[in-house]
Amino acid sequence: MSIRLYIPGPITVSDDTFRAMAQGMIGHRSKDFVALYQSLQPGLQKIAGTADPVYLSTSSSWGVMEGSLRNVTAKKVLCCMNGAFSDKWFDVAQRCGKEATALRFDWGKPVDPDAVRKELLTGQYDAITFIHSETSTGTLSPLADITAVVREFPDVISIVDTVSSFSTVPVSKDALGIDVLISGSQKALALPPGLALLSVSERARQRAATLTGRGYYFDFLEFQANHEKGMTPSTPAISLIYGLSHQLKRIEEEGIEARYARHLRLNEKVRSWGKRRGFQLFPEEKFGTRGLNCFANTRNVDLDAVNKALKSQFSSVIDGGYGKLKGKTFRISNMGDETDATIDTLIGALDSVFSANGA
Repeated sequence: MSIRLYIPGPITVSDDTFRAMAQGMIGHRSKDFVALYQSLQPGLQKIAGTADPVYLSTSSSWGVMEGSLRNVTAKKVLCCMNGAFSDKWFDVAQRCGKEATALRFDWGKPVDPDAVRKELLTGQYDAITFIHSETSTGTLSPLADITAVVREFPDVISIVDTVSSFSTVPVSKDALGIDVLISGSQKALALPPGLALLSVSERARQRAATLTGRGYYFDFLEFQANHEKGMTPSTPAISLIYGLSHQLKRIEEEGIEARYARHLRLNEKVRSWGKRRGFQLFPEEKFGTRGLNCFANTRNVDLDAVNKALKSQFSSVIDGGYGKLKGKTFRISNMGDETDATIDTLIGALDSVFSANGA
């Protein structure tokens, strides 16, 4: 019996996507692969809002997140931290041997553009990292406001994680001046884990060309050189790329604006359910992300018991909080291929289980 995942990722993958992934193998240096790779670019570029290539990396998003630091940081990187995953970027920077500063905000608070400006004014930095949608807390930072500040500092390369916002809300890489945009397969694209997406500006590639220690697997220059041939630097996960092709066709059929509207509508349904049950969002409501909702467990519900009942009675699971917020929050995803019908079914199951557990 399959379990429907309403966790923030991996999320449920549809049967038709699995069927698309089951196509026969092709050589990754063949004309067939070149045609497949090149066919993906228009759809990916449209979602990313860019004229730059969108590279494919057979890795988790953390692979290209770490690789980006190696490609563009010569002086020092400013790591904006407001949750578990953005906090981790600071640790990763240090493990890569990079000088780094932790610009900390309380978990659930957005990144403050004024605080970013104040730190960048010190002139210490040539790179900055931040997460658009901090999945651990369901917090959406003001992307346009932050990137406007970063553009005031021409030597600073921006590295932005859009892993749980890509295709749920508009992200306009070129218009916002984002240098490195990162996403992954296992969240709103509704694919299995294992494929990262990476779009890099010309000036970020120029920076990379001046640095040693980039390695090979995540080298921006290797990505670009292979992209120009319609290929990837290393053997790619071809089955996942078949799935990505299928999902991009679905997104095109739905229409990107309709996709944003669907995510907003489903997110509001879950948000309204939470309010009705007496829960509040963990972040301030206007900064709540739109691919999931993170609720504060203000009623001290036994979330392990809730999930056990959801799984046994309704073949579904939600998330019981991440890291230091485990048990203190719970997260419910509406990303990917979810519909009004699937969310309505979930809400019915949640009402049944939460009522039985005193909420």
